[in-house]
Amino acid sequence: MIRNKAPYDSYWIDALVLIAVVFLIVYVFYRVNTVLIYNWDWSFIPGYLFRWDEELQSYAPNLLMKGLFTTIRLAIWSIILAAILGFIMGMMRTSRRLFPRMLSRLYVELIRNIPPVVFIFVFYFFISSQITPLLGLDSISTDSSPITLKVLDFLLGPPELLSNVVSGIICLALFEGAYVTEIVRAGIQSIPKGQVEGGMSIGLSRIQLMRYVVMPQAVQRVIPPLASQFIILIKDSSIVSLISIQELTFLTMEVATSTQRVFEIWVFVAAMYFVISYACAFGFSRLEKRMALHKA
Repeated sequence: MIRNKAPYDSYWIDALVLIAVVFLIVYVFYRVNTVLIYNWDWSFIPGYLFRWDEELQSYAPNLLMKGLFTTIRLAIWSIILAAILGFIMGMMRTSRRLFPRMLSRLYVELIRNIPPVVFIFVFYFFISSQITPLLGLDSISTDSSPITLKVLDFLLGPPELLSNVVSGIICLALFEGAYVTEIVRAGIQSIPKGQVEGGMSIGLSRIQLMRYVVMPQAVQRVIPPLASQFIILIKDSSIVSLISIQELTFLTMEVATSTQRVFEIWVFVAAMYFVISYACAFGFSRLEKRMALHKA
C-alpha cells in the first residue's frame, strides 16, 4: 500500500519557509548591528500593546493593539462587501445581455486602471462627504443607546470614528470587489458547457441553471482564490492610513514618530502582519484540503 506523501511535503515546505524567514531576520539584525552600529531597544513595545487602565483596574489595548483590531475589522467587513459585490458583478460579466456585461466590465476596468492611492483619495472624499451624511453616521455616537454603542464598538470600533471607518470599508470593498468579480467570472466560466447545455435541455431557466448547476460548483472553485484575496486585503488595508483611518500602519507611524525607534517598531509590525497573514493562509489551506476530501 502506497501512502500519500503530499501532506508531509506540505509540512516540510512550511518548515523551510519559517526557517528561511528566521535566517533572514537574524541576517538583518546582524547587518544592522555590524554596519549601522544600532542599539536595539525593544522594552517600549509592550507598553504600546497594552496599558494599565486606572479606572477599570485592568490592562486595556493600547495603540498597536487598537490598530490591529481596526485592521482586522476593515479586512473582514471589506471582504464581505467585496464578495457580495463581486458575486453580483461576476454573474453580470457572464450575462447574455449586453448592458450588464458592459456595466460590470466598466467597473472592473475602472478599478484596475486607476492607481490604488488615487482611487482611495477620490472615492474616500466622495463617500465621506456625500454618502456617510445620508446614512446619519455622525449622529449615532450621540443618539444611540449604551448597548448599541457597545455593539458598534465591538463590530466597527469607537463610535466617534464610525464615519471614517465605514468610509474606509466602502473604499476597500469597491477596490477589492473588482478583483473578486474576475475571480467569480473565471469560476463560472470554468464550468463545462456540456453541463450548462444539459441543464437547458431539461428545461431549467437561467436562474435555476445558475442556482442548481453552475454556482454550487463555481463556489467551490473560487474559494481558494478568494482566500488569497482576503490575505491580500489584510495587507492592502494599510493604504487607508493615507486618509487618516487609525488602523495598524497609521498608529505605527505615530508610535515611530513619538519614540524615534523606527527600526524596532516597523520590524515588530511587519512581524505582526506576517503572523496574521500566514495564520490565515494556513487556516485556508486546511479548509481547502477538507473541502477536497469532502468532495472526493
